[in-house]
Amino acid sequence: MDFDDINKYRLSDRVLFALNLALEQKDIEIADKLAQALELSMTRNSGGGEFVERRNFPKPISDALIQYEELRSKR
Repeated sequence: MDFDDINKYRLSDRVLFALNLALEQKDIEIADKLAQALELSMTRNSGGGEFVERRNFPKPISDALIQYEELRSKR
């Protein structure tokens, strides 16, 4: 991810970048918080009280969340 023009990125892009850094550093405590923030940033404002998320996350996000789950399972 190129951050030359940081203002063109969404919140989820910035959180994904930070999550990837935490995963590279194997910092599970920070990765926990960032994975939660990433999921919230991708699903907020999606619907009412009984709304069920049905869309798939983009591949970079799915990959990061899979890597996060793998790191978490090694705790």
